[in-house]
Amino acid sequence: MDSNKRRSAVKSEINIAPFTDVILVLLIIFMITTPALMQSGIKVNIPKTGTTDSVNSSNIEVTISKEGDVYMEGKHVDSGNVENAIRKLIIANPAQAVVIKGDEAVRYDYVMRFMDQAKKSGATKFALAVKTK
Repeated sequence: MDSNKRRSAVKSEINIAPFTDVILVLLIIFMITTPALMQSGIKVNIPKTGTTDSVNSSNIEVTISKEGDVYMEGKHVDSGNVENAIRKLIIANPAQAVVIKGDEAVRYDYVMRFMDQAKKSGATKFALAVKTK
């Protein structure tokens, strides 16, 4: 009789293999999509040119909208805080160049005002981002 009880006993184990598969697929999806989501969502029309030089991806990326708003590394920076923000980035790596992505409709004085503030903060290398035709 003892052997009958062992055969008819119900095993109540949870199979976690399908759950693990789903979690791993979600992890892969998030790993692939996160860098795309982290890219700057600031819309600027960069001027077009016939020739360009390649730019190092470790440079400080600054976007200036046509309204004169400044974004560093994808984050909005108040006009009074530009010098401090640049100084922090320059201290981390003094060899970095400041790459300015200015909208083609941005006023020239907005770009010059930013460059002046960046120079006061210790930036020495500048580049202007353009699209090729």
